[in-house]
Amino acid sequence: MLRKMLEKDRKRLKRKIHIRKTLSGTAERPRLSVTRSNKALYMQIIDDTKGQTLAAVCTLEKDLRGIKPNVAGAAQLGEIMGKRILEKNITTVVFDRNGYLYHGLVKAMADGARKAGITF
Repeated sequence: MLRKMLEKDRKRLKRKIHIRKTLSGTAERPRLSVTRSNKALYMQIIDDTKGQTLAAVCTLEKDLRGIKPNVAGAAQLGEIMGKRILEKNITTVVFDRNGYLYHGLVKAMADGARKAGITF
């Protein structure tokens, strides 16, 4: 069991490094990074040129604790993040799936952000 999990993490990190070689966020088009765990979902908008996080949302925030880490909750979190991004006058981003496969929770978060009006 442990060996299987270590192998899964190693493969994800390998994919992440491969993706991040070419993917970078700028002030005009920041990077939308997605992270998931068994207990929580996280999304961040990052300007890599300054090394600064512009906006973030997490299911562990006090007013968002009712959102579960499932597909429906991920879509809801994506919409909330999209609204926060639009408040900062950012309309286009680069999507960083962080080595996760683009299905399930990751796809739902991306679709939720698109539904709010963010393009990537």
